[in-house]
Amino acid sequence: MRELQDRFGRSFPYLRLSITDACNFKCEYCLPNGYHPDGKPRFMTLDEIRRVLHAFSTVGMRKVRITGGEPTLRKDFEEVLQLAANTPGVDTIATTTNGYRLAEHARAWHQAGLSQVNVSVDSLDPANFQRITGDSRFDLVMKGIDAALNEGYRKVKINVVLLKGLNGGELPLFLDYIKHQPVDLRFIELMETGLHHDYFQAHHLPGTVIQAQLERQGWQLDPRGPDDGPALNYSHPDYAGRIGLIMPYAKDFCASCNRLRVSAIGKLHLCLFTEAGIELRDLLGSDDQQEELIARLHAALGQKHQTHYLHEGDAGATPHLASIGG
Repeated sequence: MRELQDRFGRSFPYLRLSITDACNFKCEYCLPNGYHPDGKPRFMTLDEIRRVLHAFSTVGMRKVRITGGEPTLRKDFEEVLQLAANTPGVDTIATTTNGYRLAEHARAWHQAGLSQVNVSVDSLDPANFQRITGDSRFDLVMKGIDAALNEGYRKVKINVVLLKGLNGGELPLFLDYIKHQPVDLRFIELMETGLHHDYFQAHHLPGTVIQAQLERQGWQLDPRGPDDGPALNYSHPDYAGRIGLIMPYAKDFCASCNRLRVSAIGKLHLCLFTEAGIELRDLLGSDDQQEELIARLHAALGQKHQTHYLHEGDAGATPHLASIGG
């Protein structure tokens, strides 16, 4: 079966699959007022998720990241992991989580097939963590990271959204943390979304600020691997952990794009910041519709743009990152 490829020669072995847009944290940059159901169609069933996974694996998907919202809020999260693990061709199963259930379930999820976990930790200061996330369970989240490391996950990453005036000065804290911890820190530049223009204006901190500090301290840019996405990864011989920078406003950020997104209500998103989604759910009701589903995926890739337009102030149709899985 022909692999997915767009007009610009980019292939897409990586699927970010959202299974819910609900979240129990209230991060200022995403859902500051908490999650409120909008009354629209509910999230995909396990059978629908299985059909999405099978279709994408047939056209070259090798890595799937289960996202949300907070994906572990779904009671069948472990079953979703098992579905992914049983999908032919998939060799990497990852998730992005706020980590509140990780300490309790790290072993079971690993046994179900989860091999990589990204935990959102926007501050290593408990009070500041609570200010940013609206949640006081900092210690529980950090215990979850320890549990994943002890369990032997292939990769454990910490996601940090850079926020001017909130955590922009915490680089020394994070560096101390990864001195002896084999964790990848990922500093993510705040991205403007439809509902958060004022917040973006107040708190956007260019990733180049952190990049310059790292380079002054001897951090070296790692060679890019064949399946690497847009992140720039840095290593230092004195540190057990690495640092990744995700800077979506940088020139040529989209040149190495290798991922597609499917929302929790079954829409394909070619970019985090473009169209309102291409409907797939009408083709997820039966195994007999797989060929038609795959044909729609190929047709959709013809619509993918070469780049997003964030640098022009156009955040597209995304209201907030929880709506399609970040």
